[in-house]
Amino acid sequence: MKSLFLALALLLLPVLSAAADTGLTTIPSSFSVIETVNRLESLLKEKGITVFARIDHQAEAAKAGLTMKASQLLIFGNPKAGTPLMKAAPTTAIDLPLKALAWEDANGKVWLSYNRPDFLKQRHGLSEDQLKPLAPLGGLIEKSAK
Repeated sequence: MKSLFLALALLLLPVLSAAADTGLTTIPSSFSVIETVNRLESLLKEKGITVFARIDHQAEAAKAGLTMKASQLLIFGNPKAGTPLMKAAPTTAIDLPLKALAWEDANGKVWLSYNRPDFLKQRHGLSEDQLKPLAPLGGLIEKSAK
């Protein structure tokens, strides 16, 4: 019985670990939320990537009479890279344009979270070739936090 349980656990382990992968990467930032997003926005614009929106969750909460720690979301992309992905797999549009979130935790530490571009492959059934234009974005996002 014990060996049956062990065999079953070993069979399910890959499934459980795959299910745990949300595609979200969170790294510490050496800067404030505002500075982190400013740095990312500058890096993106230098590379010719369009910044579609910047959402200040803290400011919006304050407008509603609520308080929260600093949190800003940057929405960005390049239609020349994203459109072919959306044509190949229309559900990709739920994840595009790409987003990065700078946020402050309860201890005042700033973090930068983003969906890994390679996760689109798994989530939407895209090929490595289709994802090549997005491959450098993870490094660019992480650069803004260092």
